[in-house]
Amino acid sequence: MVVAMSSTCPGLYCGRMMVNGSVEGECGVCPRGERANIQKVCEACTESPELYDWLYLGFMAMLPLVLHWFFIEWYSGKKSSSALLQHVTAMLECSLSAVVTLLVTEPVGMLSIYSCRVQMLSDWYTMLYNPSPDYVNTLHCTQEAVYPLYTIVLIYYAFCLVLMMLLRPLLVKKIACGLGKSDRFKSIYAALYFFPILTVLQAVGGGLLYYAFPYIILVLSLVTLAVYMSASEIQSFKNLAAKKKRLVVLFSHWLLHAYGIISISRLDKLEQDIPLLALVPGPALFYIATAKFTEPSRILSEGGSGH
Repeated sequence: MVVAMSSTCPGLYCGRMMVNGSVEGECGVCPRGERANIQKVCEACTESPELYDWLYLGFMAMLPLVLHWFFIEWYSGKKSSSALLQHVTAMLECSLSAVVTLLVTEPVGMLSIYSCRVQMLSDWYTMLYNPSPDYVNTLHCTQEAVYPLYTIVLIYYAFCLVLMMLLRPLLVKKIACGLGKSDRFKSIYAALYFFPILTVLQAVGGGLLYYAFPYIILVLSLVTLAVYMSASEIQSFKNLAAKKKRLVVLFSHWLLHAYGIISISRLDKLEQDIPLLALVPGPALFYIATAKFTEPSRILSEGGSGH
């Protein structure tokens, strides 16, 4: 029993290396791309990510694109024809970054990745679980137990930033002639602020986002849709169909609703989960049906007549 205990590595993430079929070396951190198994032996991550893992990566990849689009729209001005081309360029940057990131991740040169399965929240924060067997010396076993879900997002953001700096300034300088010189590059300046924020968010809160992102998508997409429809004074289907842009915004939010529902259900039971997608148009239909009853001017006029 004493021998068995002494041969077992302490802590959740410490392990021994396997060389030529035999376990060798002292307990320590496993190399990148490996993780300690139940026997505390470092084992290479060779599984494919689950659907939920891909959905998480998709969410993290969408964040910079949505922020790009928001700030391009915000700073381009209502009469600027350059906004559409900038939107397309932003999408191209993010798509290229995603493809390149997948190609440089193991297995290199393929649009697929090897992954270690996420088992619990602590897998994202291994630096907090370094054991101290003798209560004096700490055995450092900090590693990427969720390989590559933690670092692949940071690599993707780096590629996004590089491609943006290569492509966007030339494009904006050439086409955004209707804007002032100070306004022309504001959407790029905004990206130089939000990319560091996204990086810190992933580095510090990656594990929390992994478990919370389906609910974040649903709540934010519902709130932003309600705010947009209210700001655009959409109170009927006629108002909604009056401009193509409104329909684009509506369908974009519907896609986000569906993405959130699929992420929550994980499509474990298709016959039960697919009908849930019928709820996607619900919030917009409910808003249009009840908007006329909550019109502020009507409420004020009724309040005045009541007195």
